[in-house]
Amino acid sequence: MKVYNFKYQFLYLALIINFAYSCSNWEKPELKRSSVIDPLATSFQIRMVYTDSLKINSILTAPKHEDYKNLFFKYSIFPDGLKLVFYDSFGCPSTVEADYGTIYKDTSILDLVGNVKILSSEGDYLETSQLYWDAESDWFFTNKNFKFWNSDYDVSAKRLDANKQFTKFNTGRLTGTVSVQEK
Repeated sequence: MKVYNFKYQFLYLALIINFAYSCSNWEKPELKRSSVIDPLATSFQIRMVYTDSLKINSILTAPKHEDYKNLFFKYSIFPDGLKLVFYDSFGCPSTVEADYGTIYKDTSILDLVGNVKILSSEGDYLETSQLYWDAESDWFFTNKNFKFWNSDYDVSAKRLDANKQFTKFNTGRLTGTVSVQEK
């Protein structure tokens, strides 16, 4: 009778060792599955042209683009930076550059992060560490510190809401110089 129990104990131990060995070898490529957080597509050296009625509105270029349309909240990232060129109604370009960017598909908002620089066709220049652009309303906004220069302004502040042409903007507390015309 004791031999009979010994056989089952030996078989039980052999099964445990077998399962432990097989479960510890998960690094095999044939066992690795794609993760939900993996991008749906990755592109290199991209150039996206946005048009409306056969007129070019903007051109986005980036060294790398990762698309996450497979997630519930769809977005795309530009992990190695991006350059965006806007064209006004006269065809004059304004340039936006950043170290990192995220486009949220459902909200049409572009989140620019790291050394964000904007140079408009009129010579306006803006620097900040993070800036959002709402593509539907052509509106820039941030709660980070920024610096803005043009022929009438040389200001620094925290918080900015501005249209793409910088003709309308709201800020927090300003420091710098502003040209004011008296009536």
